Formats: sequence, C-alpha cells, structure tokens
Amino acid sequence: MLKFSIITPTLNQSKYIRQTIESVLSQDYENKELIVVDGGSVDSTIDILNEYKNIKWISEQDSGAANAINKGMKMSGGDIVTWLNSDDYYDVNILKEIADIFEHNPDVGIVYGNLTFVDETGKVLWKDYTTGYDLDTLIHKNADAIRQPCTFFRKTLFDLAGGLDESFTCVFDYDLFIKMMKITVTKYVNRNFAFYRDYSDTLTRKFMRKQGREIIKVSMKNNARIYDKIVISSFIKKVLFPKIFFRK
Repeated sequence: MLKFSIITPTLNQSKYIRQTIESVLSQDYENKELIVVDGGSVDSTIDILNEYKNIKWISEQDSGAANAINKGMKMSGGDIVTWLNSDDYYDVNILKEIADIFEHNPDVGIVYGNLTFVDETGKVLWKDYTTGYDLDTLIHKNADAIRQPCTFFRKTLFDLAGGLDESFTCVFDYDLFIKMMKITVTKYVNRNFAFYRDYSDTLTRKFMRKQGREIIKVSMKNNARIYDKIVISSFIKKVLFPKIFFRK
C-alpha cells in the first residue's frame, strides 16, 4: 500500500490551517502522513498544531516557502508526495483513487486533477478543469497550466529532479514540474482534487511582477524564445499590467 506524505508550509495562517489539516486527516486512506513546517508563526498556529497528536510538525525560521517544503520532504517517508499550502484544502476522499493510478501505472510519475478556486470564506469563485499539458506548453506557451494543489508525484521523482530551487520566491513549482516532466509520464484525472483560496494576501497576488520575471527566467533557461507566447504574455500581463489582467 503506497504511503502519502503531504507537506504544509505555513506562517501565521491560523485562520485557515485547521481546515487544511482536517482535509488531509479526514481522507479515507490510512497510509498517509501530514508534515507541517511552520516558519515561526506568532499567531495561534502553534496552539492549533498542538491539538493534533497524529501529525508531524516543526516551527523554526526559514528562508521562504520552497525552503520549508524542502525541509518537509526530507522529513517525509512517503512514496507519493506533494505540498498543500495552509490556506488550501483537499476535496473529500481523493487519495485512494490517486494511489490506484500510481499502483497500476508504474511509468506514471505525476498525477493531477481539477482545482476549484474559492474566496476567503470558502465560497466558490470558479472551477478549473485542468487541461492536459506537456513540456511544450509549459516552456513556450503557458506556465499557469500548472495547478500545484491538485498534483501528486512520486518521491523518487522529486529527488531525481533535485527538489525545489530555493532561489525562486514564486515559481519554484513551475521550475520543479518542468524538471520532473523531462523524466516521467503524467496522468490527468477529470475530478476535483483540491480547493485553492484566492484572496489579496496570497503569494501570487502580492508578488505578481516578481512571478512574471521568474517565469520568463525559467522558460528561457529551458530554451524558450523571446517571441514565445509565455515570454510575451508574462511580461505584459504580470510585469507591466498585473492589476488589469489578474483574474478576479
């Protein structure tokens, strides 16, 4: 039976983290672990973590989300891994279906599904039916095709890819998935896997211009051309006019 390790990086997210934790623990798949890596919260996050005896957690200063996730990965013992931010949460009972896919498809290294965007209160904003993507899409056309909260991958694949590049503030997931997809096969499932909370204080919204610059850097590193859609759209929509183009 495959084991899941789910890493949750957090910092001062006591408002949401309980729902994140419960969405993992309530899954009807026993062989799983949740590892919370706290960056030194000063709100009531630690009080909440102390309520749960069946999760692993640490609280210490880190250099950002990528650093926290890499720490959690080193603590993990799962065959299948991912990270779930402390303001996002999973849909009901998704892990068994994901485990079955990995068990019956040994060549598949990444399994991903659909994502629902919600506001601070959990009200549905829109449902994202993730379309299949490949390296050509990610490198030359659209970095936003990546929907990390609804994506799971083998720990061996994560290690082979070298983990997360901690020099990136925003697009360490985009960089990682390009590295992993170069050496594996992916599988899409037409089912909602997770809920992504979209509000003004998310990393994406606060650092949109930096995200755009980092996307261009990663795509160009992987042989994108200056006239490719991903470079032009990232510069216009994210660097120059983020407030105009960001979806509400």
